[in-house]
Amino acid sequence: MAFLRDEEVRVNTLVFEQVKRFGGSISAEHGIGTLKVDKLPHYKSPVALEMMRSLKRALDPQNLLNPGRVLKV
Repeated sequence: MAFLRDEEVRVNTLVFEQVKRFGGSISAEHGIGTLKVDKLPHYKSPVALEMMRSLKRALDPQNLLNPGRVLKV
């Protein structure tokens, strides 16, 4: 637990930078998660972010599902 607490940011940065370098994605089947939402603009293009917002608006026009959690629509 101490390692995770002390090194989480450094390890995540190392992993995320390699994922980006090889064209991968930092999100998983369950999404990006609220703890890493601030990292999303660094790893996703403005076009990808707008596509995500468009899908959110299309699938949840009343913004009932997790409003304001990851994407501000």
